[in-house]
Parts: sequence; structure tokens; C-alpha cells
Amino acid sequence: MENRQENNLVIKVHESDNVAIVIQAGGLPAGSQLGEGTTLAVPIPQGHKVALTAIAEGEPIVRYGEVIGTALAGIARGDHVNETNVRLPEAPALENMPLATRPAPSAEPLDGYTFEGFRNSDGSVGTKNVLGITTSVQCVAGTTDYVVRRIKNELLPNYPNVDDVVALNHTYGCGVAINAPAAIVPIRTLQNIALNPNFGGEVMVIGLGCEKLQPSTLVSDQPVKIYENSQAADPDANILSLQDESFMGFEEMVDGIMAMAKGHLEKLDRRRRETCPASELIVGMQCGGSDAFSGVTANPAVGFATDLIVRAGGSVMFSEVTEVRDAVHLLTPRAADEQVGQALLQQMQWYDRYLEQGQADRSANPSPGNKRGGLSNVVEKALGSIIKSGNSPIADVIGPGERIRKRGLTFAATPASDFICGTLQLAAGMNLQVFTTGRGTPYGLSMVPVIKVSTNTALSQRWHDIIDLDAGRIATGDASIADVGWELFHMILDIASGRKQAAADRLGLHNDLVLFNPAPVT
Repeated sequence: MENRQENNLVIKVHESDNVAIVIQAGGLPAGSQLGEGTTLAVPIPQGHKVALTAIAEGEPIVRYGEVIGTALAGIARGDHVNETNVRLPEAPALENMPLATRPAPSAEPLDGYTFEGFRNSDGSVGTKNVLGITTSVQCVAGTTDYVVRRIKNELLPNYPNVDDVVALNHTYGCGVAINAPAAIVPIRTLQNIALNPNFGGEVMVIGLGCEKLQPSTLVSDQPVKIYENSQAADPDANILSLQDESFMGFEEMVDGIMAMAKGHLEKLDRRRRETCPASELIVGMQCGGSDAFSGVTANPAVGFATDLIVRAGGSVMFSEVTEVRDAVHLLTPRAADEQVGQALLQQMQWYDRYLEQGQADRSANPSPGNKRGGLSNVVEKALGSIIKSGNSPIADVIGPGERIRKRGLTFAATPASDFICGTLQLAAGMNLQVFTTGRGTPYGLSMVPVIKVSTNTALSQRWHDIIDLDAGRIATGDASIADVGWELFHMILDIASGRKQAAADRLGLHNDLVLFNPAPVT
């Protein structure tokens, strides 16, 4: 796709587009003259679309060289094009799509790039050194929060090589149809979160005792060692249940968790950063609070960095099914083989059925804020969203809550919800996340570094202490997509190494985990 500026007032992405978006902060007033001769009939806000030609009722509206909808009524040249005058088209049919038809682009391997990470016994590499305390049921969340505060104040200062202790609280575990087929999604998500490389294999589980989801289920890949309330507590114990009858009162429960935490902190404190190749990176790419600049600035720069990571032998995930569904026809040709292409279509089909069961459809996306940022519908949003995936072949497709299996580019199927997507990418094994935003969000995860990239310079200036990288410079011509992509790549290496800190970590801005549970609740 071509990224072309006209008179430094608007951006027209592709030569076949009949709309362009306004660059100017504050928008453009009526009467503004564009370089190709269009005169604005009405004021148009920043990021919103102006018609470059007259568009008759029913005629296609084209952006990114793709039809994003049809005109609900006649639109004059110079008019404002937005959700009120654009009809949402039908989603692309999933039958007979081209699969694995595009040859992999020629790209030289990117050698010699490294970061300082924590190598684990299973070969994975962490970018943080964190004690994770997960729960088997939401009933104990208050207790884990209480204990985490105590551990941070009383124990963590004694273990200088441990970055943090975090409660992996969630709203699952009981009052649910634990044996329903779809229950595998939240269960494997919790199991795989415990395997995230930033936890170094030292995750503890706090249970209640009567829940449907038994604590041992969450550490089934490790030896299960139950904490016993005795003078000689096992330093390797990884499970404690509050209903254990040996506990006399809340303080004894807390003392038990503290004793168990001490054993795990001692082992984590022995971890040291070592030089690791960039091929050990597992980066999740996500967007939230998007605007019309997302697909022309931040997301293309992220896509450029995606290709750099893949060339270096690393792993990248892109996600958000509803923000892929309307552009999936552009992705299936990039599948590494037909099996991968079919897997991508199966995830689209599964989500179509899921939305139908809930009596919802894809028109529920975008959000009101996305529309204020110039995105008219989910088609336009999807076309800008998939650019985060760069140009590399899609090596694999994983379902919600599954772990990443292959190096290279993976589609990790998740809802578009920021919090659920982040939780599922965490379960997939990411050790760092990149998050683009045009409207702004304080989103962050305590378990992995989150780098926030703004799509426009105005946001970066307003939120100067929350945004890590300004991609809005691409729109103004002060930087190229490649410039910002390389800058992001180097920032990823620095933050993964602990040499720099992402703003969300510096400010302590961390969101709760939110499980995706498509199964019934009883």
C-alpha cells in the first residue's frame, strides 16, 4: 500500500482511494483547498475522511485500495465521510478464499541482534523476573491481593534480583460449567499463563478448597507439592488451599503463603540476565483506542518491526478476530501453507458462530471513541489493524489460550477486547507487548513490558509521560515508516534487556487479567 501526502493537509493511502484523512491537529475548516483541487464543503476533524470525488448512493467508498462500504446517500466532493453516511458491507465469504498463494517476500536474515534476558530451564527466555501468584478461584482474590502487598513490603526488598510479585487474579473457577467443551478456553489460558517465561517456572497457586477448578490443574506440567502447615515447610511447595483444616485463622493462612513465597523468591533471586539472541523474543502486537491514523502510521511501523523480528528469527503474534475478519482475504494468501490458511478460516468461522449465539454481530465494533477518531466501521478498522502483521508469511494459527508453537509470525485468535487479548497473548507466551493507540489508553500488564505507540503526535504530546513512541511523525513527514519501525525494534531490545523501562511499568499502570470464557456459567 502506498502512503502519499497531498499538500500536507490530508493522506490518501492508495491511488484508487476516493477518500483521504485530514492530518491537521484540530481538523480543517470549510473552504480549505486540498492540493488536488478538492474544496472542503464542511469542517472535517483530524483523522476523519473527506470525499475526493462525488460518490453516488450505493457506490463504493474506497480506502487502502479496498471497499470499506457504500454510500447511504449521495456524497458530494469535499463532504465529510463517516459512519452516518457509510453502509457496512457484507463480510467476505469464507469459502473459496485463496490459500497460501503469495510467495514469501525475499528478506535477508537479520543477524547479530541480542538482548539481555532471563533464560529458563525449559529454554524459554524472560524479559522480567517475576513471582506470579495465581488463583484457582476468584473467591481468594482478596487474600492474594493482601498477601502480595505484604510480600512487596516485607520480603521483596531482600531479593534484589526479583523485579516484582504479581497476583494473577481472575473471575473463573467455580459456578461455571467446568466440563463444557468451551471451558477448555479459560482453563488452558490459566494453565499457560503459569508457563509464561517471565515467571521462571516458580508460579504459586492459592486455592480455596471447594472450587470446581482444582489448584493442581493449573500446574499440571510441574510436580504438585501442597503446602503443609508445619515447622518444616517444603520450600518447593507450590499449592496452598485456604480451607486446609490445619490453619487456625486468617493470619496462619497468610503466614503459610508468605513462607511458600520465600522459597520461590530465593530461587528466582538466583536468576541473572544473560545475552540472548533476538530470536528468543516473543512479541504480542495489539491495538486499542484506535483512530484513522492507526493504519497509516503506528500499525505500519509496528508491521515493519514485526518483519525485523521475524527476520531475526523471533516470534510475533497478531490477534483480534473481529479486527481481522473483514480483511482476512488479504491474509489467507500469506499463509505458509494451505493447512495454516484453513486454520485461519476456521478461527473466523468459530467466531462468527460465537457472535451469532450471543445475538451480536461485527457491527458492535468499532467503539464510539474509534468513530470519533475517524473510523467509520469495522471494515476500515480491520484494514488498518492487520498492517501490524507486516509482510512475513503466517507460520501458524493458534486458538484462544493456546501456547505459541512456531517461530515467525503467528495469528493468535482472540477477541478484540484489549484486556482479554492481552490475557490470551500472555498465555500464548509473549515476553513483551507492543500496543498502538490513537485515542489514548493507560493500558499495561504487570507481567510483561508493554510499549505504547501513538498514532498521532497530538496524543504523544498530551500524554508525553504515558506514550513510549510517537509514530505520528510519519503523518507529518518528519519520519518514515522504516525510521519508526527501526526505532521500535531497538526500543524492544532495550526494554526486553531492562536497560529502559516502558512508561506503564515506570508509572505502575497495570490492568487486571480478563479471561475469555465462552462456556456457560451455572
